[in-house]
Amino acid sequence: MTLQTHEAVTTAELAPAPYRPLLDTVEIAVLAGEREPRWHVSDLPDGLRVLHVDGDGEPVEIRLSLPLGDAAGYWHPKAGWQRTVVADWEGRATVSLVDGLAAGCLYDYQGATLLTFGAADPVPEVSLLWGVSEENDTYVVHLHLPASAGPQRLLFVPRRPSVATALGDLRRWYEAAMPSMPVPEAARLPLYCTWYAFNQRIEAPTVEKQAVLAADIGFGAMILDDGWQRYGSGRGYAGVGDWIPDEAKFPDFTGHVARVRETGLSYLAWVAPLLLGPRADCYRRWAPYAPRASRVPGAYVLDPRRPEVRAHLVDTCVRLVRDHGLDGLKVDFLNEAMVYAGDGGGDVGEALTLLLAELRAGLEAVRPGLLLELRQPYVGPGMVAYGNMLRSFDCPADSVANRVRTLDTRMLAVGGAVHSDPLLWDTDAPVESAARQLIGTLHSVPQVSVRLDTLPEDHVAALRFWLATWRLLRPQLLDGTVEPGRPDDLYTLVSSERDGVYVTTVHTARPVPLRPASVSRTVLVNGTSEDRLVVEVVDSGATVEIEVRGPDGRMIEHHRTELTTGLHQLPVPRMGLGSIRNTA
Repeated sequence: MTLQTHEAVTTAELAPAPYRPLLDTVEIAVLAGEREPRWHVSDLPDGLRVLHVDGDGEPVEIRLSLPLGDAAGYWHPKAGWQRTVVADWEGRATVSLVDGLAAGCLYDYQGATLLTFGAADPVPEVSLLWGVSEENDTYVVHLHLPASAGPQRLLFVPRRPSVATALGDLRRWYEAAMPSMPVPEAARLPLYCTWYAFNQRIEAPTVEKQAVLAADIGFGAMILDDGWQRYGSGRGYAGVGDWIPDEAKFPDFTGHVARVRETGLSYLAWVAPLLLGPRADCYRRWAPYAPRASRVPGAYVLDPRRPEVRAHLVDTCVRLVRDHGLDGLKVDFLNEAMVYAGDGGGDVGEALTLLLAELRAGLEAVRPGLLLELRQPYVGPGMVAYGNMLRSFDCPADSVANRVRTLDTRMLAVGGAVHSDPLLWDTDAPVESAARQLIGTLHSVPQVSVRLDTLPEDHVAALRFWLATWRLLRPQLLDGTVEPGRPDDLYTLVSSERDGVYVTTVHTARPVPLRPASVSRTVLVNGTSEDRLVVEVVDSGATVEIEVRGPDGRMIEHHRTELTTGLHQLPVPRMGLGSIRNTA
């Protein structure tokens, strides 16, 4: 028996291995080099099981196989838009601490899970392949784990009624096993970001004007994105590395930070500490430690496996926060460290754990209540100790992608607050366009990046209304029990509940289950293109008060009625909101 070779196109071509029953209908085979290593399975609370593999210092291959059943899709942290069932010659990924997680969930057409697993250790680089074995009519997942001094562990969740339920069980295990970084209140407040609004064309007076408006509209924090630093013009990164303010744009950067914070906003600055550009003053000093080019234009990547590099990066970031009075940093492009993966120079994930632990300790020493934003794809459970703002990946003006990505992130988010990618919309478009972006990310902390001083009045009204609504419903939206449905359905009906308040956002025309007798209040958000919602009362019904508001918050209707069991039509306009209160 041998590990998978590069010549094999499908899993059926691999040397056979002895399979044994594992959980439900899942079977498992475990290999290490030319032999079958020692392994056993133990039970955990809530029905979870953990596989322990002792590879005796050899790389380990874990093969999982199960009948196809009624399989509809396969979710994993790097799924993107590929979330249906694919062939085993197509499903491929390499993950690490800063690029996904070795986890996955196969589910059927009812949304129930068939297989759910996750690596107990999220740091090492793991290669995975998955998909339908055409020759064997089965679904397979193979994991290739690097050599380890101790046992390898893989968690399994038995069948659950939904992907969110199964991954919630997995998330709770990670929460208990991996203490997370404290999350200050500011990390859970709407945030204004300069990136899409200005890109790199920023300067102190312009930013300060936005800060005053943002604080008045309802934001609680602000990010000064790319462009504040010297040589921060043009979309490339040939000038990064010094992390010194551009004096032409910010002649008194420390004073500028103080003025923004005086508005009541917490203030963060963007930084990409691993990147090094040839125009930077420090380039000649550090170029020997950055031998590989970045995948972003113009820059090289400092190798975090070098202790002197880690010390330099920590000193640079601490200086930036300490000297200018910032509340924290938006740390970008950490995943660029993966250009060194597999080169024989040591595990990149392990080096980054050292770097990030040192960075957090250094920053917290000078800034209590530190804010650190981490951007996908590096927001998995292994990062919870190093960041408290977990942000969706870039998707400018794409409300669908923002909805899908924030909910994907939330599936396994541990500790930190999940943030949307900054919202961008056409300010000349109807107000519904602005509301659509806000509605798409209601189940995360909203970030916004439009010029507030040029917004039409109705857009400002919509922004105020939805931010105020989000704050009011934050216990349900951020901390409630969330059920978004099947991943391949792109989460078109998302519900969250806490303390008797039930919030549902609807993104496609469909009957919406309603239980007015069972909850004190139901909030319906109409993200569809229809000026109505069809609801189906699935309990005994109740006498209710219904309040309907438009996309800009204007009251449209307020009346009392009886909602009986069955179908009803409610006049909630597109991008509007309906509130249903049980009067009993």
